[in-house]
Amino acid sequence: MTDIKINIQNPDNSITTLEAPTDMGLSLMEFLKGNEYDILATCGGMALCATCHVEVISGFDALGEISNDEWAMLDTLPNITPTSRLSCQLKLNDSMNNITVKIMGDGH
Repeated sequence: MTDIKINIQNPDNSITTLEAPTDMGLSLMEFLKGNEYDILATCGGMALCATCHVEVISGFDALGEISNDEWAMLDTLPNITPTSRLSCQLKLNDSMNNITVKIMGDGH
């Protein structure tokens, strides 16, 4: 399989489903940015700014382990949730098929 479905929960709680390629080495942040979502990604995907913060509504267990750097950055956020991740640290792969995320930003 080369395409997976990524569901984005919009601010009005509706869901937009997008087809995402898994064979291009894209991160979730790059994919969302490429689809005109309002993700700042100020640091360019280095886990240094948390402006690409997403809450994983469903499919959290399918994601890879969280790194110490990512956790340290998330821990600074006022709007962190138990399923928060930095979308720049999530490489698109088959196990992420059908996850649902909500774009949170840095909470400011």
